[in-house]
Amino acid sequence: MSWQRPDGRQLNELRPLRFEKDFTRFAAGSVLTHCGETKVLCTASITEEVPPFLKGSGQGWLTAEYRMLPGATPKRQSREFLKLSGRTQEIQRLIGRSLRASLNLELLGERTINIDADVLQADAGTRTTSITGGYVALALALQKLQSAGQLEQSPLRSPVAAVSVGILEGKIALDLNYPEDVAAEVDFNVVMTGDLELIEVQGTAESGSFTRRQLDAILDVAEGGILELVAAQQAVLR
Repeated sequence: MSWQRPDGRQLNELRPLRFEKDFTRFAAGSVLTHCGETKVLCTASITEEVPPFLKGSGQGWLTAEYRMLPGATPKRQSREFLKLSGRTQEIQRLIGRSLRASLNLELLGERTINIDADVLQADAGTRTTSITGGYVALALALQKLQSAGQLEQSPLRSPVAAVSVGILEGKIALDLNYPEDVAAEVDFNVVMTGDLELIEVQGTAESGSFTRRQLDAILDVAEGGILELVAAQQAVLR
């Protein structure tokens, strides 16, 4: 019998995606992003200042923080306070890099946008969901700045989204859930703009190796997923 996905999806099919925008009251932009059973609360806050290295430059900045809440996984995880795990630091830097790529920081002016991604429930793909939802929170926050007359034009250059792709029993599958993520022979996270330009590719063979032809096929599958994710982002922002 040939291998089939645990949830019955087609190989190139995303998990059900849903955005609940304006989920919190006080953040400039907020969205609860559902990607299958993964749920991430993404908020965007804006301060009228920049880090010291940007003072007087006329340029803005974006930074990100990521946390996995204690009840997000079957076994409770301790809260991270002063000492962050290497995984948490790596993921929040990835989110920051990815979302900065969506901005013209000069048009933002000397402001800092803080993106917070808090994982309420994890079923794999928390970093990719944080980026996809983080972009929606960012765009909502900038819409408010424009509506208030604080920005002449939007500094957004292009939507940004992210998706995972893996190889399981020789087959390439899009948007892995936890059982697939654990079993994958090859595991990739791909971040792209809405124009399908690459921002970051994280990939490794968990067992064995993969070919250049398989890498090209992985990126082709990722492109299809990114286009769907960007369309969903644009729909909720309209």
